[in-house]
Amino acid sequence: MREKTHIPSRVPPNSLGIKSLLGTEFLEKKQIEQILKYSFLFKDLLDSGKPVPQTLSGKTVILLFFEPSTRTRSSFELAAKRLGGNTLALSKEGSSTEKGETLIDTAKTVQAMNPDLLVLRHPSAGSPFHLDQTLDLPVINAGDGFHEHPTQALLDLMTIQQFKGKIEGLKVLIVGDIAHSRVARSNIYALQKMGGEVSVCGPPTLLPPKVEQMGVEVHYGLNKAVRDKDVIMTLRIQFERLNPGQSPSRGEYSKFYGISESVLKAAKSDVLIMHPGPVNRGVEISPDVADGSRSVILNQVGNGVIVRMAVLHLLTGGELPKGLV
Repeated sequence: MREKTHIPSRVPPNSLGIKSLLGTEFLEKKQIEQILKYSFLFKDLLDSGKPVPQTLSGKTVILLFFEPSTRTRSSFELAAKRLGGNTLALSKEGSSTEKGETLIDTAKTVQAMNPDLLVLRHPSAGSPFHLDQTLDLPVINAGDGFHEHPTQALLDLMTIQQFKGKIEGLKVLIVGDIAHSRVARSNIYALQKMGGEVSVCGPPTLLPPKVEQMGVEVHYGLNKAVRDKDVIMTLRIQFERLNPGQSPSRGEYSKFYGISESVLKAAKSDVLIMHPGPVNRGVEISPDVADGSRSVILNQVGNGVIVRMAVLHLLTGGELPKGLV
């Protein structure tokens, strides 16, 4: 069992009761509910055109990204700016780690500049936890190796709740490269805590050993797996992380595990189709499904900004004007 994280005095108190967001595995149901509550509050403000409280005014968010990212990095930056904050984005190529500096030393150097929060994406699982133990400021895990990607799961939950009105009792199928997917892990933890029933489906070589011990139902055939599901979440095959023995050809994968209109004939007519992106069209999902009426992929992207606004706001101890909460 991990020891409780010491919260230094310079970190402002917040209503979430946690210093950092390291993974959905470590969140309680009430904390997930609070993040979703604030996410929908911010969404209502943005949709109505009302001014968003500038709760990050005068504060700085460091974006430390050691892996490529379009959606996560840009949405964190936009989220901070919509709340009135400043951002500083650093990548591996633009940092002294290229000269041999360790991640810890890089983070300590950044902390010496007195930012208010750090967002980290790193290929090594557990790296956000190590920074959380070392630094005096909140850390948000924006993806660490195969481990977790908590804000992606939170935006997925927000999207499901937006279109289905609830999460509890829904049947969610996650299809694809489960073994290498931090998105899958974070979603499994979060969905189960919110009362969802999770199933997974994929080639045996792309499923983690003993994945059923996570409380999920396991399928190897797609046609049976999609039946009676309320949500189908398909994942990108992470070819860059696979060895040759694990990697199916794109054509082979598409034939047996690609989500197409013919596959969806066995699914509910109102099933939601989700994908964390980037989408390999014609591989894990056909273009007509990705662009179809059941797809909420672009809604996920938009909700990503809003959820990250809520997380940044809550972790920095932000308060909203009375009447909004």
